[in-house]
Order: sequence, then structure tokens, then C-alpha cells
Amino acid sequence: MEREFIKREKIYDLYWYFACERQNIFWKKKNGEPAPWTKDPILQEYKFCNSYRVNDRVSQYLLKNVIYNDKNYSSEDMLFRILLFKLFNKESTWELFLKHFKDVTLKTFHIQKYSKVLEKAISNGIKIYNDAYISCANKAFGYHRKHDNHLALLDKMFNQDKIQNRLIECKKMEEAFHIIKSYPLIGNFMAYQLVTDMNYSEVVNWKEDEFTVAGPGSLRGIKKCFVDTGTMTNEDIIWYMYKHQTQEFKRLNLNFKRIGNRPLQLIDCQNIFCELDKYCRQAVPDLKSNRKRIKKRYLPKNESIQYIYPPKWKIE
Repeated sequence: MEREFIKREKIYDLYWYFACERQNIFWKKKNGEPAPWTKDPILQEYKFCNSYRVNDRVSQYLLKNVIYNDKNYSSEDMLFRILLFKLFNKESTWELFLKHFKDVTLKTFHIQKYSKVLEKAISNGIKIYNDAYISCANKAFGYHRKHDNHLALLDKMFNQDKIQNRLIECKKMEEAFHIIKSYPLIGNFMAYQLVTDMNYSEVVNWKEDEFTVAGPGSLRGIKKCFVDTGTMTNEDIIWYMYKHQTQEFKRLNLNFKRIGNRPLQLIDCQNIFCELDKYCRQAVPDLKSNRKRIKKRYLPKNESIQYIYPPKWKIE
């Protein structure tokens, strides 16, 4: 007998409020309106990701500098560039590679040379990894340094196994996910992030509404949002939110302004659960998880972002 899921109504409604209010902040900032962009004191004080993952700063850098930078790359170079960038997930690390190698392709890739650049940066006190999420750091390829193991992973993938050929042939995102996840240093969450980023390019064109993976943060958000998920998996819950977004925004009289005519995708609904968990640490502190505080406060940046999107999305 199937068990119905049970919502924690206040937090469930807060999910949709957060998604809408965070998107409103995006639009106000993009349109050049002065701060504060919200009356919500929590959103004013702390840093939260955008409702649309693609609007976050690192995703925009990936689109503009790694994927669509006015140069023509082969399919294998494009996939290599995306995975290299995302394993470090830090703009300044990508700039280091460009400074020393002029361009980043499989032809310029050399484990020892790339490692030397990163070692020098570390010795100068420079962070080479983005701390937005923690990447696996075991010695899978026998190196003591995390970055050396990641460089060895890329060499194994692209030069030894020719993973690019298998990825290009994948008909569905889930197929690519399992290929990438089969490698050391890549867990479920990282593999899902990587296939999502590959799908921003023109090299592959997988449907976005067929597959999702609940990351650690979203699992915490789902537990806060639902008293009981019944017989539904965490991925079923994310799909439920994706499917019901229009009617829920309408029910709550929330004017959610999309980018183009693009609804929140599965990856976005997954991410919003993670941000909801963070928001609730301040808004509903009695609803506990294994994280008690929000780490980052919001620090406004002076530079404006010129937003771009994958051409296949057909967003003006």
C-alpha cells in the first residue's frame, strides 16, 4: 500500500516564497535598481544562490569564458574544458591556466605543467578551489595533492579512456551521469553538476526534465519541507516541485518572473531545496538539521553581469 507524502505546510509554502523573492532580487539587480532589493532581512544579510542555477556568477563565467568565447573548439576539447573548469569551479584558477598556456585544450594539457602552475599558486597563498561545494579529496591516483589527483583523473578520462566519444553518443543525461560517476573522485552530486554543465554546450542536447539527483543540501531541505515523503523518492519530490510550480505560485499569489519562457528546471528545483535549508536556519531555527548557521553573508559586488544563455534555449 502506497503512503501519501505529508507536507510541512509552512515550510512548503516558504519554498515557493523563497524561489520567487530570490528571483525578484535577480531582476531588480539586473535592471539596475538600487539596493536593498528586498524587504526580507534574511535575504538582505546572507548570500543565497539564484533560483535559476544558470544565473549564478560561476555558471555565467562558464558560459562566457569556457563554452561560448568566440572560438571554435572540437567536441572533445569543449567537454574537456568544461570538466577541467568545474573540477576547480573557480574563475581565478581558469585564468591561471589561460595565462600560462594561452588556451585550454587537450593539446595543451600536461599533468606536470598544469600541476606546477597550481603548486606555485598554492605556495603564494592563492585558493585554487571554489568552496561552494566540497569535491572529493582521496588519493585515488596515488598523489598526495588533491589537484594532482584531479589532473590525473582528467588524463585518465580523456587521453586514456577517450570518454568524450562515449559522452557524445549518450542519448540521455542519465547515461552520461553513470559514465562520469563510474570514475574515482566523482560522487552522485558532482556527476549531476558536470552533466548539467556539459548540457549548456552545443556538443550534447539532453532533455532536462528526465533526470535529477538530490544533493546533500537538497536532502536537508526536503526533510524540512516534508514531514513524510511517503513512497516517493527524493528525486520524485524534486520532480513534483518542477511539475507543480505554476499552480503553486498562482495559489500563493506569487508573481514569479521567468527568464524568457523557461520554467524552473529540475536542477533549479533541486538547488532551491538546498537554499531553503539555509534560509530556514535563520527563519525557522527550531527546525534543525546538521547545519546550524549560514556561512556566507551577502557582500555586494560593483561589477554588473551581462547575462547570456545557451542559444538552444532561445532566450532573448
